[in-house]
Amino acid sequence: MRPAVPGAAGQASPPVMTSHAERGMRLAELILTEAVDAGLGPGSRLPTERKLSVDLGVTRSSIRHALDLLQAQGRISREVGRGTFLLDGPRAWQAGPPAEAARAGNQDRPGSAATADFAPADVMAVRRLLEPPAMSLVVAWATTADLEQMDRCLAGGDGAASYEEFEVWDLALHRAIMAASHSPLLVTLYASVEAARHGQVWGDLKRRSASPEHREQYQADHRAIVSALHARDSARAVEAMRVHVARVADHLNATDPAAAVTWR
Repeated sequence: MRPAVPGAAGQASPPVMTSHAERGMRLAELILTEAVDAGLGPGSRLPTERKLSVDLGVTRSSIRHALDLLQAQGRISREVGRGTFLLDGPRAWQAGPPAEAARAGNQDRPGSAATADFAPADVMAVRRLLEPPAMSLVVAWATTADLEQMDRCLAGGDGAASYEEFEVWDLALHRAIMAASHSPLLVTLYASVEAARHGQVWGDLKRRSASPEHREQYQADHRAIVSALHARDSARAVEAMRVHVARVADHLNATDPAAAVTWR
């Protein structure tokens, strides 16, 4: 993998960034760009953390953080004893923050959920239909590895330094929870919901509704959901997810009543 920007000693110089969140996201974007430029495709193994650190001129902890974000976005798979592998899908980090990047990755896919830009009321109605009932399947089928991935996403949300980074981990947690159902059809259906959450109307409304208080409430909800799943308590998990989805809808309604997220 070639250095991105030659430094004085021929070594890559890290991009100039202004926050921990931006450093992680830009470095993640750089890792993907360098991989594609090196001819790597889905299924290809990335260089080791040590080599990435040397090639890109950043610390191994910075590389590890960027890889955590890529894994949370479903861009890579990290397999113990084997390495880190690129996954198939749009290059979601190419355009910067997650919402804009996802839109850029879907611009050439007419009819995709992100391109269709569904109304927030529609997105929330379908989330209500899918997510709370799915908790019974997750309780029944989640593995130890699934639960550990949820815990990693929770920790990522706790440490997020910006709205964009928190959204990365929020999306990753919900994806991890639904994946733990081990239902290929349900996971496929939820992928459409997740793509819809990258739409401009949804993204703009969600950003306007964001606040430190809301973030704390969402994280408390997330902890309640994951705690119930760890305890294999189906009723508690279903209710915790129902409360969380309803809270999101309430915040969107308060921000823009015209959004008409009115279900109960």
